[in-house]
Amino acid sequence: MRALDPEVMDAMWAAAEPLLPRRDDGHPLGCHNPRIADRVCFEGIMIRLVTGCSWVTAERLLGGAVSDTTLRARRDEWVDAGVFDALAAEALDAYDRIVGLDLSDASVDGSIHKAPCGGDGTGKSPVDRAKLGWKWSLLCDRGGIPVSWAADGANRHDVVLFEPTMAAAQGLVADVETLHLDRGYDNGTVKACAAAHGIGDVVCSKKRKPGAAASKTAAPLGLRWAIERTNSWLSNFGQLRRNTDRRPHHRLAQLALAIALLLTAKLIDWRNRWSPK
Repeated sequence: MRALDPEVMDAMWAAAEPLLPRRDDGHPLGCHNPRIADRVCFEGIMIRLVTGCSWVTAERLLGGAVSDTTLRARRDEWVDAGVFDALAAEALDAYDRIVGLDLSDASVDGSIHKAPCGGDGTGKSPVDRAKLGWKWSLLCDRGGIPVSWAADGANRHDVVLFEPTMAAAQGLVADVETLHLDRGYDNGTVKACAAAHGIGDVVCSKKRKPGAAASKTAAPLGLRWAIERTNSWLSNFGQLRRNTDRRPHHRLAQLALAIALLLTAKLIDWRNRWSPK
C-alpha cells in the first residue's frame, strides 16, 4: 500500500518526530535496557494501521525489533500527548497552504465499519446483521479532503454525529458556502445546526416518491461523490475497516493518523508533479 512506501514513511516520520514527548533515557546505575527507538515503534503503529494486523503480528513484521507490549505502550503515550491529532492538523494546514482547500462546496457523510472487540463507542451495525461496529463522520471540501471528523457507535444515526463533525472544523466552517448531504440529513435539526455555523445553503438528496421512475439525467450523488471516494480511501486501511481497539480515543487516533497519511501522500504527489526535473 502507498502508505508504507519509504518516501511516505520518511515524510510522516519527519513531521511526527518533533511532536513526540521527550523522555530522559538515563538511569543512575546505567543497568536498564535501552529504550526502543521511537522510529521503530512509529513504523509498527503504521504497519498495524495499514494492514489491520494484531500487535503481535506487527512485532513479527518488524523482525522482533520491538515487542507488542512496547508498541501498545508507546501508542498510548503518544495518544495521551495528542501526537496523532497534531500530526493530522499539521498535514491539513500544510495542504491548505500549498494546494489550498476549496470549501465553496463541502459535504458531510458517515461510514460504518466493523468493531468485533466492542468497547465504548461501538454499537450494533444496521448494515451487518447487528454485529458490533463503529462509524466515523467526515466533513470534506469539494475535492474530498477531510477537514474534520467525529466517531461513535455504528447504531448512531448520521444526524447525531453532524454537530460534533461541524464543531471539530472550528474556523474552517465559516468558509463553507454550500453543504451537500444525503437524504438522511434532510430535517430541521441539521438545517438549524448548519445555520448556527453560518451555512445557509444546504442541499439534500431527495427521496423519490413511491412509484416514481428514477431520473436518467440527474446525478444521484451530486457533489457528494468526493466524500464517498474519501470514505473508500479510508476503508482501505485495515485497522479502520475492522477496528480491534476497545477505546474511542484509540479509534480516533487511528483515523487521524490515516488522514495524515492521505494528505502526506497527496502533498508528495503535488511536489513530484510540479517540481522541475
